[in-house]
Amino acid sequence: MKSYLKVITNIFLTSIALSVLLGTFLTVFGPINQSYQINRKINLIGKSRRSIKKDLITEESNFSSFFNKKFEKYKKLEKLIKKWENLIIKNPDLEVSAFFLSLDNQVYAEIKSDIKLSAASSIKVPILIILLTMLEKEEIIWNENLILSEDVIGSGSGWMAYQKIGERFPLYEVASEMIRVSDNTATNLLIKRLGGISVVNEKFKDIGLKNTQINNYLPDLGGTNLTSTKDLSLAMALVDNGYLLNVSSRDLFREIMSKSKTNTLIPSGILRGLGKESKDTDYHLSLKGYLVHNKTGDIGISYSDTALIQTPQNSRAFASFIVKGPFNDPRSTELIRNLSAELVPFLTLDQKSSNQN
Repeated sequence: MKSYLKVITNIFLTSIALSVLLGTFLTVFGPINQSYQINRKINLIGKSRRSIKKDLITEESNFSSFFNKKFEKYKKLEKLIKKWENLIIKNPDLEVSAFFLSLDNQVYAEIKSDIKLSAASSIKVPILIILLTMLEKEEIIWNENLILSEDVIGSGSGWMAYQKIGERFPLYEVASEMIRVSDNTATNLLIKRLGGISVVNEKFKDIGLKNTQINNYLPDLGGTNLTSTKDLSLAMALVDNGYLLNVSSRDLFREIMSKSKTNTLIPSGILRGLGKESKDTDYHLSLKGYLVHNKTGDIGISYSDTALIQTPQNSRAFASFIVKGPFNDPRSTELIRNLSAELVPFLTLDQKSSNQN
């Protein structure tokens, strides 16, 4: 009996000892394993995020390739191109570039849209886009003051050139005046604040503007600042589509673009295509359900215009034209209006009809 009780006691004590040892083991190694699992999970998440970020950076740095992939699904508007060609052939001594894109209808048209031509003031649109990208990254403050200095004074359009040296202007006013009255001094102030000509050119490349380059401060009457109609339209399209800017910055872009006063080229041409001629262009376009935000350029030897066009169906299209010719030749501006007028039948296409053109 004593031997039996001794065996039971030994088994009981051994069980207690094993329980203590097991508890000690779990206390020591359990947190280590848990920490390993947590760290492994964090590393995997971090790796995934870095991979996603890398992909986004790669994609953002080449938005032309991004759109070229989309173009595979887009229909080329041969009928529109033919209409353009019939107009251009009447003026063989004028060099013409044209580009049209409708994201909603998935159609496009182009004539020499990749060639580099004098940008004139149309280059102010890419400059505005660069400014807003920096604003998003908090590299610049919307209400900071820019100081007028002698080196940024630009002749031609605008009023800031006639203010006292040393006067301060809030950034938002400078950006607005660059577009509203095409102020050349305001543009030069912005170029300087954004880091200078070289830095701005690098930022153009970063967002995929391969044909856009600033070589001199404005007004650049020699036409050394360059761009292409495809660059201008794709940049505006990607802003409006939310690819380059977030929603609030995109809305700010539209608001500033809506202030542009000069509407004698694309807007007037669209109104002409609608069968109406009037000096009150914006008003009559609105009566027909159209809203056109545009920015013109004029240095005498080169005329340009780039526009975001909102249709009565609330779809959006983008068009850009550049015409290079003899100094102050009225045929250049008239040709842009006529090319714009031909857009009208293609602005309100539905998906079914667009595939038939």
